[in-house]
Amino acid sequence: MARVGSELVSELRVDLVSDDLPAPSYNVAPTQSAAIVVDSAKTTPPTRRLESARWGLVPGWAKDLSIGSRAFNARSEELEQKPMFRSALRARRAVVPATGYYEWKKDDDGKVPLFVHHEAGDPLLFAGLYEWWRDPDDAWVLSFTILTRSSVGGLGSIHHRMPVFLDADHADAWLDTDLDEPRDVLDAAIEDAPRVAEAFAWHEVGRAVGNVRNDEPSLIDPA
Repeated sequence: MARVGSELVSELRVDLVSDDLPAPSYNVAPTQSAAIVVDSAKTTPPTRRLESARWGLVPGWAKDLSIGSRAFNARSEELEQKPMFRSALRARRAVVPATGYYEWKKDDDGKVPLFVHHEAGDPLLFAGLYEWWRDPDDAWVLSFTILTRSSVGGLGSIHHRMPVFLDADHADAWLDTDLDEPRDVLDAAIEDAPRVAEAFAWHEVGRAVGNVRNDEPSLIDPA
């Protein structure tokens, strides 16, 4: 995933921008930090915030952070059946903005890395969930996961799964803290995701993206 900053989420009507957002990155990996948009129901009216969060959901009941390394994605069709995601679906929904993401496609020579992005350069918006976890030193850790669905259209030729993409309207609805039936909003976004993805393009990039220590703008350049 390629991380974005506050300048790319104005359409989500963010009220507050955290002063500790991670620097722009071109190779964000699970367990690293990225910017996410959340609505806080603890304020009246709810405050929409852009926050730094750890990629990989860590529920409040977890014994340590390691569980998050296995929960960077969540299958949208299984959220209600998974204790790790069930309560977050009800009350802690997030939008994850990115300039694009990497996917590896199998070919005759093995796997080839591709960079998926919006054809016009607009940010991609992923449906996500977030959680707060308190560490042994009483410090709070904000973490998130990205929802996925079965791939459709041209993206289906790359990988069998893809993120749940949101347009601005679905993202706004997904963040609404007063939702009674978040599944209805999610299903509507899933149904509309193929239309949103019609504006996407992708190209092959260098294999350097496979090493998380590499992080420079040239990573997203065509190979």
